[in-house]
Amino acid sequence: MNDLLIKNADLYDGLGNPARRADLAVTGDRITAIGTQLGEAATVVDGTGLALMPGIIDSHTHYDAQLTWDPSASPSPALGVTTVLMGNCGFSIAPCKPEARDLNLRNLTFVEGMSLETLRAGVNWQFETFPQYLDFIEKQGVGVNAAAYVGHSTVRSWVMGDEASARAATAQEIDQMRAIIREALEAGAVGFSSTTSFQHNGENGVPMPSRLAKDEEFQALVSTLGECGKGVFMMTKSSETRPQWLQSVAAAAKRPFLVAALLHNPMVPDAVFDDMRGVAQGREQGLQMFGAVSCCPLKFEFDMREPYIFEGLKSWKPAMSVRGAQARDLFADRGFRQTVKDELAIKVRRVFTGDWEKVHVVQVNDPAHQKYEGHSVAELAAADGIHPFDWLLNLSLEEDLRTAFTAVLLNADEDAVARLLTDVNSIVSLSDAGAHTTFFNDAGFGLHLMGYWARDKKLMSLERAAQKLTSEQARLFGFKNRGVLQTGAFADLLLFDPATVGREAAKRHFDLPAKGTRLITPARGVEKVWVNGRLVADAHGMRSDAGRPGRVLRDFASN
Repeated sequence: MNDLLIKNADLYDGLGNPARRADLAVTGDRITAIGTQLGEAATVVDGTGLALMPGIIDSHTHYDAQLTWDPSASPSPALGVTTVLMGNCGFSIAPCKPEARDLNLRNLTFVEGMSLETLRAGVNWQFETFPQYLDFIEKQGVGVNAAAYVGHSTVRSWVMGDEASARAATAQEIDQMRAIIREALEAGAVGFSSTTSFQHNGENGVPMPSRLAKDEEFQALVSTLGECGKGVFMMTKSSETRPQWLQSVAAAAKRPFLVAALLHNPMVPDAVFDDMRGVAQGREQGLQMFGAVSCCPLKFEFDMREPYIFEGLKSWKPAMSVRGAQARDLFADRGFRQTVKDELAIKVRRVFTGDWEKVHVVQVNDPAHQKYEGHSVAELAAADGIHPFDWLLNLSLEEDLRTAFTAVLLNADEDAVARLLTDVNSIVSLSDAGAHTTFFNDAGFGLHLMGYWARDKKLMSLERAAQKLTSEQARLFGFKNRGVLQTGAFADLLLFDPATVGREAAKRHFDLPAKGTRLITPARGVEKVWVNGRLVADAHGMRSDAGRPGRVLRDFASN
């Protein structure tokens, strides 16, 4: 007798084959049969009018910290995600010595937009080394399947201490880092991650440690992957990181290399396509290079207490080490304002490009200012005859820096995004789930790809969208028997309504430790989600009786 039988659904196998109507049976954690007349089951689900596909694999999350207090990795399972990859961009939370824990959390607060109070209250430090971290979350249990990179900045900090963000590493220190990466890979790390992005700064605007690495350090560290014959290298590149250098790193790694974050910038519209051409050229040379792209516009909610969108500006550095009254004094300073405006006038590739038409007032703190809500800063500043930056700061200062704004920063040009999504060298990624919780939430990226881009825009078939979210990811990372609907595969399943699937508008929730807040985009059209054969979410969201059926993925197929 089967444990679960899903009847009469349209099956999207994750491999891009045409959908077919059939029944699917599950026993334990595996798919045991696909077809008709599959016998009886303890639980029967009528899938008439619905679609069934493998669960979504989210290859760019920052759930490393959250999993220590929330093993369910909410809200991702309610959004169809059954497998998450953590530790992207070089920001893992292990290895970490006890004396460095608070600095690690303070850096995460800045670089990944996480509440320091939430992190201090929530993180359960039952580990120091990377193998101990994997052992801890495995023993604790996880609600989804989880794999983790070991992060460059974290490894650098373990070896170099406070000097990790101040100088180049010595040959001896590089050897120590290589040993830690090797240990992590042998323990089950999915790979090694890093960043060179100017946007990635820690406390007080100090660059995250990996940004201090010289070429010889990168070459030596990534070569550890090739020597071990396992692992994926992912890196978030800066605007100045050249394709030829990326190709040299891929050659040193001799392993799959995922280049992030390839987002379209209207001020330098060809730059992201130059990056993709560099990836294609690498593949022509026999290198396993891929470009990580997003199917979502990069839309942030922010206020001037946490002005993340400006932190990639060199002129913003003085603002990153002040708070409270000092911050207000700085924001009122004409000289500071002018240096920021001067830099914004230079059209280069960065997160915020100075497109004030795409910055809107969402919520004011003073009811007398409600007339501003819903209007762009460009429009409001023009009415007052001043620069938009001055207008934004003036209103923020009047409201004790509590005015809430939204900004569509990148990926707003749909024609450009469509080119990236259909590029044969691209991997759909970059949800950043678990990070930037107060600014945005793209954990529902997969639902957006299926509902908006496949159904509404008809950019690709639903079969192709499902393939990009499942088997393509599983193949890149070496996930065994996942990402497909096949007999013997793990029963990571998403049952949904293709006519309505998508994500709702973001809503603010107050459910993090220490009363921390986060934005969540509820699912639309999701009926049921199973992880390893266990129901974890339904049309009402996360299930309280889901338990922890996920696995910590530590053994990967060779690729």
